[in-house]
Amino acid sequence: MPLMPKATAVWLVENTSLSFDQIGEFCGLHALEVQAIADGEVALQMQGLDPVANGQLTLEEIERCQQDTAARLKLAKEALPVAMVKHRGPRYTPIAKRQDKPDAIAWILKNHPELSDGQISKLLGTTKPTIQAVRDRTHWNSSNIKPRHPLSLGLCTLEDLDAAVARANRGKKVEAVAEPPELEAVEDAQPE
Repeated sequence: MPLMPKATAVWLVENTSLSFDQIGEFCGLHALEVQAIADGEVALQMQGLDPVANGQLTLEEIERCQQDTAARLKLAKEALPVAMVKHRGPRYTPIAKRQDKPDAIAWILKNHPELSDGQISKLLGTTKPTIQAVRDRTHWNSSNIKPRHPLSLGLCTLEDLDAAVARANRGKKVEAVAEPPELEAVEDAQPE
């Protein structure tokens, strides 16, 4: 579906001889809605958006579909979004956020002790010696470290944190500790 589908439909109605069905299917609109646009009942003063100028269609594609009413318009390959690739390995952390890593490490050590140093290292993009220094309070800046959530610092996503915690808990059984029933103090009744 193109960007701004109604504006694209307005342009296609005004500048091409495509059928309402073809325009409607391309723009994600019903054919009757496209007909209402053509009749001036809908999108009266809407500026048309040229799909050829912004790279969503080619003139050849429009001409092909004008000659064959059964043909359907297809978005140009350049208009399709590029798939996002998740990179493995270390990621770049801006200098301004590097000072926040010990705070995030302290928060994770406090709130998720089940995570191993390797998992914390991978999650925050830090090193095991830094994690150990924060844990032992031998970090050079340990007097200024305040535990802060890594999400609020922008060092990881909630999905990454939840996945790391789930992996850490997967091998461990969660033992339900049952509270022993409270025993009422029974006074020994002594005969008087």
